[in-house]
Amino acid sequence: MNPSQRPRGGQPARVSHHARNADSFAFFNLLTGPRLLDRVEAQLPAHRERKFPPTETLSMFLAQVLSADGSCQQALDDVLVKRVVAGLEPGSTDTGACCKARARLPLSMVSTLARETGAVVA
Repeated sequence: MNPSQRPRGGQPARVSHHARNADSFAFFNLLTGPRLLDRVEAQLPAHRERKFPPTETLSMFLAQVLSADGSCQQALDDVLVKRVVAGLEPGSTDTGACCKARARLPLSMVSTLARETGAVVA
């Protein structure tokens, strides 16, 4: 939204609600859901399967940005706890692999998805 425009109706409340309830799994489900999957897959770079593939990495980054403390460690810890709860191998709490994965995300993927999906998600 243009900074000179006023928010409409309940927009600030909706944004706050989504920010409070946003975690990487919620973003992953949104990115891989029927409304966005084709757009996300069209932007994926060539990659091999890793602990943090591009879509999961993007999901973690979005959750990190909207989290209260904004730390990579908190975003990673949240993912690992949820992996343990789901009965999966948690992996390491060292943020090195996560940071390397984020560095592999093409900026063009992030910016294109932000532009293309803004109207879809709203």
